[in-house]
Amino acid sequence: MCTAVTYKTKDCYFGRTLDYEFSYGEEFVIVPRNYVFNFKFLEQKKSNYAIMGVAHVYNESPLFYEAVNEFGLGIAGLNFVGNAHYNEFIDGKNNILTHEFIPWILSSSKTVEDAIEMINSINFVNQAISNEFPIAELHWIIADKNKSITVEKVKDGIKIYDNPVGVLTNNPPFDFQMFSLNNYMNISNCDTQNKFSDKIKLNKYSRGMGAIGLPGDLSSQSRFVRAAFVKLNSISDDDELSSVNQYFHIMNSVLQQRGCCNLGNDKYEITIYTSCYNLDQSIFYYTTYDNHQISSIEMKKENIFGDKLIKYPLIFEERINKQN
Repeated sequence: MCTAVTYKTKDCYFGRTLDYEFSYGEEFVIVPRNYVFNFKFLEQKKSNYAIMGVAHVYNESPLFYEAVNEFGLGIAGLNFVGNAHYNEFIDGKNNILTHEFIPWILSSSKTVEDAIEMINSINFVNQAISNEFPIAELHWIIADKNKSITVEKVKDGIKIYDNPVGVLTNNPPFDFQMFSLNNYMNISNCDTQNKFSDKIKLNKYSRGMGAIGLPGDLSSQSRFVRAAFVKLNSISDDDELSSVNQYFHIMNSVLQQRGCCNLGNDKYEITIYTSCYNLDQSIFYYTTYDNHQISSIEMKKENIFGDKLIKYPLIFEERINKQN
């Protein structure tokens, strides 16, 4: 499925992998300040704040997978199948569909705290955007340069969790994901010591043995643990190239290769793209499964005062630098 990660050096970085067996035709979209969103149950709303992210554009409306706004607030939606629970329409609430959540928050919030205030008035309605798209069962990571939270709508209501590791995968619910880290407190980035027994001599035969036991499978729980370990132990210089380079190395720890997650009927889950947003500078970086070269798009180079979507296709073809 997917993994979302935040990372901070001098600037703050936010992004995700999109792991799936097929593409919905996603592209990079910039929403300028005067673009008007049409919501199902709410009044039309001018964007107010410029937004950029990866989306499938349906009827000239962006269905964001993840996005950030010009003030450095980011949101990513990840599959939460079997645990997400939505309601019927409720009077007196801001009734929204799941695909409306990201633009509704980002068009009016500058910080995580602003987003929390808006979330407290929300009712997620159990309706799909159309017959073409099923209801998206999601939970979300929301982050700015100071804080990260996870938002889940379950049977008990809307849960807002502090996310101290700045990582989110799919299932189980976030509190279980966090609790599972207790099982790995002995894992270390340092050399291991013999704790097995003082009655037997054991030898360190390799570097990196302190991380023996770190899960390496593709399940969402294991990806959460692995991404958290790699992110929390990552070191890089503060400059942009070093920070972006390190971010993609963090995400490389959870990439899915074609053939390793067999869904049957010749379908395989792969990492379709990996995104990285500089929240401070409004720069988008990405790679795709067949294009390992990092590409970038800067929102500040576009006209953010317009009223029409600005769209860029993602580059899916491999680009090799031939040196001779």
